[in-house]
Amino acid sequence: MRSAEPGRNAGSRGEIMEQNNLSRTGLAPTRGERKAIANLEIVPRRHLGRWVTAAVIAVLLALVIKAFAEGDIAWGVVAEFFAAPAILFGLVNTVVMTICAMSLGIALGVVFAVMYMSPNPVIRVVAWGYIWLFRGTPLILQLLLWFNLALVFPTLGIPGLIEVRTVEFMTPFVATLLGLGLNQGAYTAEVMRSGILSVDSGQTEAAKSIGMTRLLTLRRIVLPQAMRVIIPPVGNEVISMVKLTSIASVIQYAEILRNAQTIYYANARVIELLIVAAGWYLIVVTLLQIGQYQLERSFAKGQTHRGNHKPGRAVENA
Repeated sequence: MRSAEPGRNAGSRGEIMEQNNLSRTGLAPTRGERKAIANLEIVPRRHLGRWVTAAVIAVLLALVIKAFAEGDIAWGVVAEFFAAPAILFGLVNTVVMTICAMSLGIALGVVFAVMYMSPNPVIRVVAWGYIWLFRGTPLILQLLLWFNLALVFPTLGIPGLIEVRTVEFMTPFVATLLGLGLNQGAYTAEVMRSGILSVDSGQTEAAKSIGMTRLLTLRRIVLPQAMRVIIPPVGNEVISMVKLTSIASVIQYAEILRNAQTIYYANARVIELLIVAAGWYLIVVTLLQIGQYQLERSFAKGQTHRGNHKPGRAVENA
């Protein structure tokens, strides 16, 4: 404590000398001016632009609500079909397809990301070709190609051993799974590759120095650290996948939108059934966003702890 007193006294002398210099030049405030400054009321800054923007948004939102309230919408029909068996069946199909397609896409993404970074040029070209092909063609085109694969390959399997008619095998579920999963794998491969590249190369070199294989290093060292970078974009891809399943309605896959269309073709309540489908999409996406937020917090704990670390505390504890 005594060692701090000379510095404190030096600071006080410096402040006194500065005040003396200001008083000589006539810039130092008088005692009355200092008292008046001390009694000034602190007024928070008024953000006029925020209030104007909020008012405009509130007016626009009120107009939209008014339009829906006064429009030709039978809200009783919305309530009636919101939990209809056909809609709930479509909801289950949407969730199941999201899980299956994302599982396939993530598995393919990891494999092709590793292949893309392989020193083997043949494997690297194969990975590049897969990513180029499935990222370069529209998803709806891929779904239609898979669904009509029987026009190119009438049968699938090993001739003379096991064969199956493509028309019987390529159901709407299988065609949707292949179309969404393979397309997602191309995008996930780039996400995985960026996550792997975010890990310092010294980690890999250290793992090699203790005799770990390339795959063991990837599984034990690289991927656990890369997850912090991978989780946010993959979470966004999962949310996008929920909505992309609606495209499968063109090949008769019975997801929410397809079943809603089937119902409004029969009762002509188009907007009501579309509102039902939109409501379920919003519910599912909201739950996924909450899960993504919790998962990101879980993987960011170590990074947040390091960011909030204060050297002073370590000195005090020492």
